[in-house]
Amino acid sequence: MADLSRVLAGVEEQLAVSANLLQDIAIRFKVAMTAGLLGKPSSLKMLPAFVNAPTGQEQGTVVAVDFGGTNVRVVLIELTGQGQAQIISRRSFPLKDKQANYDFTTASACGVQLFDFIAGKIAEIVPTADKTYPLGHTFSFPCRQYAVNEAELISWTKEIKTAGVEGENVGQLLQAALERNGIGHVQSLAIINDTTGTLLTAAYKDNTTDIGTICGTGHNSCYLEPDHPLTKQPMIVNMESGNFDQIVQTKYDIYLDQNSEKPGGQRLEKMASGHYLGELVRIIVSSLVANGYMNGEAAESLNIPYFLTTEDLSTMLADHTSGLNAVARVAANRLGMIELRTSELVALQTIARFVTIRSARLVAATWAGTLFKIDPEFKRRHTIAVDGSLYEKMPGYAEYLAQAMKEVLGIGNNNQVAIRLSKDGSGIGAAIAAAMVYSPH
Repeated sequence: MADLSRVLAGVEEQLAVSANLLQDIAIRFKVAMTAGLLGKPSSLKMLPAFVNAPTGQEQGTVVAVDFGGTNVRVVLIELTGQGQAQIISRRSFPLKDKQANYDFTTASACGVQLFDFIAGKIAEIVPTADKTYPLGHTFSFPCRQYAVNEAELISWTKEIKTAGVEGENVGQLLQAALERNGIGHVQSLAIINDTTGTLLTAAYKDNTTDIGTICGTGHNSCYLEPDHPLTKQPMIVNMESGNFDQIVQTKYDIYLDQNSEKPGGQRLEKMASGHYLGELVRIIVSSLVANGYMNGEAAESLNIPYFLTTEDLSTMLADHTSGLNAVARVAANRLGMIELRTSELVALQTIARFVTIRSARLVAATWAGTLFKIDPEFKRRHTIAVDGSLYEKMPGYAEYLAQAMKEVLGIGNNNQVAIRLSKDGSGIGAAIAAAMVYSPH
C-alpha cells in the first residue's frame, strides 16, 4: 500500500475552504444576488415569492398542503397570534399505492385526477361550510411565480410526470378541484416553496429572521429583500442558491457533475446537499482504491453510483470506538470493502468528515454573502432559519456552520447572527402565507 496519510493530506487540501476562500465566495455570492435581482445574467434565479415577513399576529384556522414529492400532507392549523401555531388535524398520503391500485404520478394520469385526489383528502380534515378557510400550498417544484397565488409549473421533478400540469397555474388547478369536490369554502390563496415556508415559520415567532435555508437531501436558501425592485417593498426572494456556480470544482466534483442528470446545473447543491455527499465520498474512495492507496479491488458495490448514502456518512462520523466498528460495518455492507486495516478505516471516516465540513462551509459562505448584501454594516440582528436532515442529524454539521460563520463575519458581527432549527415550515409556513393575504369579507 502506498502512503495513505500523504494522499489524505492532498484530498484535504483540495476540499478545504479557508477563511479567505469563505470571504471570496461570500462576495461572489453577493454579486450574483445583485445581478439576479436586477434581471442580469446570474446563476441565482432570485425568484420573487410575492410575500413579506409575517407580523406574528396572523390568526385563524387555515388549511396547508405540503406537496414536495410523491408523499403529500394536508394539515388544518390554528394560528393564534403571538407566534403560536397549533396543528388540529393532519393527513399524510402517497400519490401512488400499488395495493390500493392507483398512481397519480405517471404520464398516463392527468392533473384533474391528481388535484381531485388531494382535494378529497382536504375534505376529510376541513369542517363543513360554516365559513371560508384560507389555504396555503407549499409546492416544491420549479415554478414561475407571478403573484402570491399564481405559480406556473415549469417542469416536474422527483419522478412525477402527471400530464396537464406543466405550464399551468397550480393555484387554479387546486381551486377548481376544491370546487368540484364540494369544498369551495376552502380558498387557495398562497403558493410558496419549502425555503420560504422555513423562513415564515421562524419569522412568525422571531421577527429578526430574514434568511431561510433547507440543508437536507436538497439545498436552497431564500431571504427577505428589504427593497424589492418590483414593489419597492420588503419581499421574500427564493434564490435557488443550489444553482450557484462561482465555486471551483475539484476533479471529484467534475466527475460527479459530468455523470449527473443535469451536468453543469445545481453546482453548489452537488457540493453541499445530502443527496450528493455520500456519492462524493464513494468517488474519492474508489479513486484511492484504483491508485493502490487502499485495499478494495474486489469491492463490487464500491462501483455502484449513489450506493453510499448520507445516513452512512452519519454512522461513520458518529463512531468514536477504538476499532471504528461502525465504520468497518459501513465499509463492508455498503462498499463491499472487508478486512480493512485501522489506518484505512480512519481514512474512510476522515474523507467523510472532509466532505461534510466543506458542505457546511460553502453554505455558510452563501449566508455571509446574503448578510453582506442586506446589512453590510451589521446594524441589526439576524436569525437564519434552517430545516433539513443534514443540519438536524449529521454529527458536527451545525457546529461546522457556526464555526465558518464566525470566521467569515468576524467575532463582533457574528454576535449579531443566530442560526436556528425551524421545523415544519412546509406546513405552518404555508398556513402563515395564506393567513397574511386572507381578508374575510
